[in-house]
Amino acid sequence: MTNRFYLAMAAYVVLALLAAFTLEGPLQLAVWVLLGGLAIKTWLATLRQDQD
Repeated sequence: MTNRFYLAMAAYVVLALLAAFTLEGPLQLAVWVLLGGLAIKTWLATLRQDQD
């Protein structure tokens, strides 16, 4: 895993925390689902890159 991966994950965590404190209801859930999907996509891309 590279520093870029850890930096991306930290950015997703910061955005999720900001959403937790500033949003409510279904919009907050939608942002969390979006960020979770992006985090999984980033993780899978990093795994694929490490295999090559």
